[in-house]
Amino acid sequence: MNNVIQKKIIDLREEIKKHEYHYFVLAQPLIQDYEFDLLLKKLEKLESEYPEFITPDSPTQRVGSDLTKVFNPVNHITPMLSLSNTYNETELYDFDRRVRDIIKIDAEPDYMAELKLDGASVSLKYENGFFTTAATRGDGEIGEEITANVKTIRSVPLKISIDKIKGYDLSELEVRGEIFMEIEAFNKLNEERVRNELPPFANPRNSTAGTLKLQDPREVSKRPLDIFAYYLLSPGMHFKTQSQNLEILETLGFKVNKNRRLCHNIKEVVDFCREWSLKRDELPYEIDGVVVKVNSIEYQGKLGNIAKSPRWAVAYKFKAKQASTILNSIKWQVGRTGAITPVAQLEPVRLAGSTISRATLHNFDEIQRKQLNEGDTVLIEKGGDVIPKIVSVVRHAKNSKPVKLPERCPVCNSKLYKPENEVAVYCENYECSAQVKGRIIHFAGRGAMDIEGLGEALICRFVDMKLLNSYADIYSLKEYKDVLIKEEGLGLKSITNLIKAIENSKKRPFEKVLFALGIRYVGSGAAQKLARHFGSLDDLQKAPVEELESIPDIGPSVSGSILRFFKNPVNIAHIEKLEKAGLKFASELRKTAPGILENKSFVLTGTLKNFSREEAKEAIIKFGGKVSSGVSSKTDYVIAGENPGSKLSKAKEFQIQILTEDEFSKLISS
Repeated sequence: MNNVIQKKIIDLREEIKKHEYHYFVLAQPLIQDYEFDLLLKKLEKLESEYPEFITPDSPTQRVGSDLTKVFNPVNHITPMLSLSNTYNETELYDFDRRVRDIIKIDAEPDYMAELKLDGASVSLKYENGFFTTAATRGDGEIGEEITANVKTIRSVPLKISIDKIKGYDLSELEVRGEIFMEIEAFNKLNEERVRNELPPFANPRNSTAGTLKLQDPREVSKRPLDIFAYYLLSPGMHFKTQSQNLEILETLGFKVNKNRRLCHNIKEVVDFCREWSLKRDELPYEIDGVVVKVNSIEYQGKLGNIAKSPRWAVAYKFKAKQASTILNSIKWQVGRTGAITPVAQLEPVRLAGSTISRATLHNFDEIQRKQLNEGDTVLIEKGGDVIPKIVSVVRHAKNSKPVKLPERCPVCNSKLYKPENEVAVYCENYECSAQVKGRIIHFAGRGAMDIEGLGEALICRFVDMKLLNSYADIYSLKEYKDVLIKEEGLGLKSITNLIKAIENSKKRPFEKVLFALGIRYVGSGAAQKLARHFGSLDDLQKAPVEELESIPDIGPSVSGSILRFFKNPVNIAHIEKLEKAGLKFASELRKTAPGILENKSFVLTGTLKNFSREEAKEAIIKFGGKVSSGVSSKTDYVIAGENPGSKLSKAKEFQIQILTEDEFSKLISS
């Protein structure tokens, strides 16, 4: 009887997967939505009655119920590089010339031209055909795991038939793609939000990125996310061309953009870019350019990478969409560093899918250079189709009002000062409430301490109530619990959750804490490099300028800012308070057994029982080791789980030491 039920469940799953593929990937539905829903409900009923037959790739398992409290870091074995931009046809021809100079050929190379979607890049990993992990691009080296959220996207296959590609080992592969929302679906989502008295989203791109970081997959499943795959990586398969790569992605069942063209010279690339710059508004989704890739994988290898960009690919960016409107006034805002920034208050106008009423002007010099007066008609555009900016004055009004640089801070009335060799002016008062709010907002924000529930509005409210005078005071908020629960709009549940989130933030690693401190010029990437190099805040504080500047990308501006930060007694007092609260001011790498895997190279194969693939990689990196995707003579260890692939045979061929999962666990626990 059970065999009959199991077969019925398997057949039903295959039928549903077929309909998902035709509907969400091919856009060619075979049945009505109602009929599809009946099939899904039938499967759900059978699986609820026979839970022993539930498998991870079942269509019923796309939407989980567990909340994602922390998005764990994921190390990209092959970096997710960003693309260099070109903005005109001359720069495309320059790109072609550089390519030919490096690969030293007289013939014109083939290029694959693909539309550049305005969405969020993602990495999908599959083991033995099963979807296992999804991660954001992050900084290119380290992303964040968003597996549960990506599983809800119907165009992402939970299982692929790797046996469709004969003669290759595809037991491990990674697919890179762009997640996006179609414009019509985005507009419907906004209409629904307005009906529910929720603020509408600004544009599809921001909505997509925000949706992928929601903590409840059930909410994500309600958002109209889609994906186009654009690159396949597999240690068991070596492609000859990018066009072949895309064709294999399609064969495996991934959704690949049909609007691409194999171009046999750079002129054909230019023609493709011209064509789509005119047709971009005909598409159901937003694009902001064309990605141009050297088609030959052999040539790609010869060209290599520079910094964080490949030499073999480039993005051709379309001209930004523009509109004209009235510059009503200039307001001045104070940032967390004290910098005074002018903000243009505009007559609201629709541009590239959203209503624009403000535009940031970087400094007073920009106002003077563009000869902006209040009351003028100005031309605005979205830089990268995202950030509004004023391009120029279209017409000066008869009664326009010249803009004057303020002499005092618009918030605390302190005198402003202008450092030598800088265009910005600053408020001298470190205790200016705008600066205090800015520093706390940065400290509690995403990418830093990521304190859920402590948003900008609540921070400003607590600062005005004198409950927060610095970010160090966040960890004393629990002392005011009885006061806070009586505040309008708060209450016991929200304050209890907030205090819990504040306590949870103490688990953030040292590099996050370092970034959260808000040291000028120290972004998240620089914080990671400093944390890895010094291992503790104490060692960083003692570091001479020569050692600081020996670290890649840490130049005089950054080193000088770090030295000034630690000379400020107010900052030192805040740090001492944070240390007492229990924040991590030392790297886990230094706290645990340092160097037990120092410079050892590992390769993982098969399925591990007690580790996810990412957890195993993090453990290796944590103890000083390196993880490679393929086995070579330079590999030190291969960790073999259940159902290992061809890497195990290769390890034996090279006489590399093979570890079981238990042996690996003993090694790192030693």
